[in-house]
Amino acid sequence: MEVFIIAAISANGMIGQGAEESSLTWTSKEDLKFFIDKTKEAGAMIMGNSTFKTIGKPLPGRLMVVMTRDPKEKMGVEGELIYTSDSPHEILADLKMKGFDKVAIAGGTQIYSLFLDAGLVTDLYLTVEPVLFGGGTPLLREMDRIDLELIETKPVGTQAVLLHYQVK
Repeated sequence: MEVFIIAAISANGMIGQGAEESSLTWTSKEDLKFFIDKTKEAGAMIMGNSTFKTIGKPLPGRLMVVMTRDPKEKMGVEGELIYTSDSPHEILADLKMKGFDKVAIAGGTQIYSLFLDAGLVTDLYLTVEPVLFGGGTPLLREMDRIDLELIETKPVGTQAVLLHYQVK
């Protein structure tokens, strides 16, 4: 199963200035198009509850799995939105049983780190946008080193660059 992280980051590795901020306020329209196309290609995406709150609704053409500590108080939408407190391994096993062979991990910091720590991520797609945040939300929490292999770089619009890495 291909399990990829997809994120827009600042030039200094932040995914936002604060937990409540949507990346739509500082990323390019070209990055948004890449995000939509890549996550629709996967068909399923996993994110944390805080990240889902910045989006606010299920996105069309994708099954959204929202990781939360208390899924009982959240209502899903059949075929579009699932709330779960399952482990990364359990979530991926369930998605595989549902027929998915690609899954996008769409944030935030804790979720990216959980899947990387578990050794489940195969690829990273990072759009580096031309902005610096003096503080903010990092892509990852502190964790052990993970070696990557650069597969591709390509421009995203005129100012940003997409980095595609595979986990070694």
